[in-house]
Order: sequence, then C-alpha cells, then structure tokens
Amino acid sequence: MPLTRDTLDTDALVAEMGRKARAAQSTLAVTPSGSKRAALAAMATEVRRSVEAILQANAADLIDMDAASAFRDRAMLSADRIEAMAAAIEAVADLPDPVGRVLASWERPNGLRIDRVATPLGVVGVIYESRPNVTADAASLCVMAGNAVILRSGSETLRSATAVADCLRRGLAAAGLPQDAVQLIPTKDRSAVGAMLAGAHGGIDVIVPRGGRSLVERVQSEARVPVFAHLEGLCHVFIHAAANLQMARDIVVNAKMRRTGICGAAETLLVDSACAATHLPVLAAALDDAGCELRGDARAQAIAPMAAATEEDFVTEYLAPVISIAVVDGLEGALAHIARYSSHHTDAIVTEDAAVAERFLAEVDSAIVMVNASTQFADGGEFGMGAEIGIATGRMHARGPVGVEQLTTFKYQVRGAGQTRP
Repeated sequence: MPLTRDTLDTDALVAEMGRKARAAQSTLAVTPSGSKRAALAAMATEVRRSVEAILQANAADLIDMDAASAFRDRAMLSADRIEAMAAAIEAVADLPDPVGRVLASWERPNGLRIDRVATPLGVVGVIYESRPNVTADAASLCVMAGNAVILRSGSETLRSATAVADCLRRGLAAAGLPQDAVQLIPTKDRSAVGAMLAGAHGGIDVIVPRGGRSLVERVQSEARVPVFAHLEGLCHVFIHAAANLQMARDIVVNAKMRRTGICGAAETLLVDSACAATHLPVLAAALDDAGCELRGDARAQAIAPMAAATEEDFVTEYLAPVISIAVVDGLEGALAHIARYSSHHTDAIVTEDAAVAERFLAEVDSAIVMVNASTQFADGGEFGMGAEIGIATGRMHARGPVGVEQLTTFKYQVRGAGQTRP
C-alpha cells in the first residue's frame, strides 16, 4: 500500500493506542480477581443502561447495509441480544481467574522448585466484521485474563461497536481500572488493519480476526505477530446408518436453520448410503419446510428433490439458508469427504453406534467434533466459557473456542536457596 498522509496518520493513531494499551495492561496484569470482577459487573450495568443508545446506533448501521446481505443477521441488535451481551459479560466475571494458576510444579534434585504459572498474553488486537457483540465478548474476556484489547470493528457496524465500547470504558472507569484497557479504533480507514497487523510498533502481541475468508487470509498473510484464526466454518453433519431418524431430523434442521449466519451453522449434510433411501427424504422435506434450499450430488438427487450441487458448493460457507448434500458410503466415506472439504471448525455425526461414534471423534481432525448434537453448540458460551473471542482452527496454542484460559500464556517461576550451577 502506498504511504499517504492518511496512512501515516492512521499508523500514528494505532501506535498511540498501542502505547496506551500497554500501559493499561501493566496495571490490569496485577489487578486482583475481585477488582476485575467488579469492573466486568460495571461494564454489564453500563450496557443495560444504554440499550436505547445502542439500538439507535445499530439502526443507523442497518440503514446502510444491503437488506439481502447474509451478514445482516449478524449485525442486527435487539433488546434481547443486548441483554444477552450483558449477561455474557457477567458470565465471564463468574469464571475462575485464569491468571496466576499453577499449571505444573516440580522440584529438581538440587532443591530448585519450578512452577509454570499462567500469565496474560499482553495486548490483544481483535479485527472483526458485522458482529457488534464481539466488542463486548472480546473486551470482557481480555479484561478477565488481564489483557488489554484494541478492537477494529467492521466499517458496516462501527456506530454499534462504538456505542458498546463506550459502555465498557465507562464501566472500567467506574471500577477504578484504566479505560484504555479497552479501545476501539475510531476510523473506517482500512490502513488501520495494516497498522495492527504490523504490531502497532510493539503495542500488540497477538491478533484475533473474526470475519470472512478475505479478511482472515489477509491477516494470516500479513501479520507480524501471532494469529488465532479460522478461515471459515465449513461444518458437516453426517447421518450414519445407525442414526435415530427423529433425532437426525431435529439436529439437521437446527444445525442448518437456527441461525444460518454463524460460523457453527452446518453447510453440508452427509447421509450414509445404507440409510439414504429412508432417511434422506425425511431430512430433505424437513429442511425444505424450514425454507432451506437444497443442492445435492447425483446420488442425493436420485432419492429426493433438490438442485444439482457443484464442486464449488462443497467448499462454500453459505451463511444463508442453503445446504449441500452428499450420499457417502458408511463412516469411511464420511471421513474421506470431511478430510477433503472440512475447514476443521466443527463436524458432527448422528448415530446410535457407540463404536462408530468413538471412531468419528478420534479420526475427524477438527477443532470441535460432536456426536448426536447440533453444530450450533460450537460456541464459547455454550461450552461454559462465558463467551468467546473466536473459534481457532489452527494447531498452535489455542484450538476451538478461545476463552479466558486461551488468552493466557505462562512463565516459569524458579525458587532457590542459593544454588549455583557447577
């Protein structure tokens, strides 16, 4: 990107936010658990006090959005969703403080005692699209884990995110903690993303992107600091020959249609050829009745009415009421299909065969693997983590929902009694 005055100004802005975040984090890192919980309670209170202001900001954002956008549901707030946001902050406050946990402890023959102790990551940069609730989720998780956070909202929901962030900062101040532990970049300028990826001149320690493929690919390509990321949620539900049909029907409809715009929504239905003749017509009819468009391979089309699926369908995260369907030959066929197409986010099996279920759990290489449950449970709140800052599908440090424990690292504390090394 060529350097312009605007780019330089944005870089300076992000660098200054990084300096403020670093200073705030040094305080937060040693803040007692009770004080952090009090701050989170105050943050939740401020969100509840500001429902009308948040809704007004959100309404202004929605006016500028395409009514047919798949991201509109993610962006839309209601009184109930704002209450859920406040409740999630309180749920995080109820979690055990992850900072200071002794992860392992041992004593050496020379008398040295070594403890591996959980510590905050530092300053977390979160880049996200369309979801104003991420503002509160990310901030509350970071505060509880002793981290400062710099937030970069999608431009389409900047007003909503700003209204929420203002509440969180007021809550911090009311509890006597530094407001700069939570900062939202106030510009839509895309160069701000580049400044964050460069590390904000040492002000950011880790980046968490939450958005579409283009955003996450850019982050993974350009970031000069570690990244917790997933490309997309290409989630599968496999109906095994030993599946209970009623259970399969309920799970499939919920996994696809409860909320189509979330990353845990099922995008592909796999049906065992051994039960396809009996199960697929029922499943297809239930999805159709729920308003879902069906796109199937040739074997699926021969069994139930649906449009033809292309290769592209099986690699598409629709985030819409559309599902791709394939008939596969048993567990082996399902494992092969998932290995080829899955984004390693969440994959599920419906079966009454315990041995098959255990093989699926062991052999599917995804961050979340489920048996007889909807993929829509792929959520930090549903996991009892209070909230999540994202779902990580990589293999380093964190995998699956990223909550307070995953937002810590560790250090070794070594206690001696005058030992010297020979």
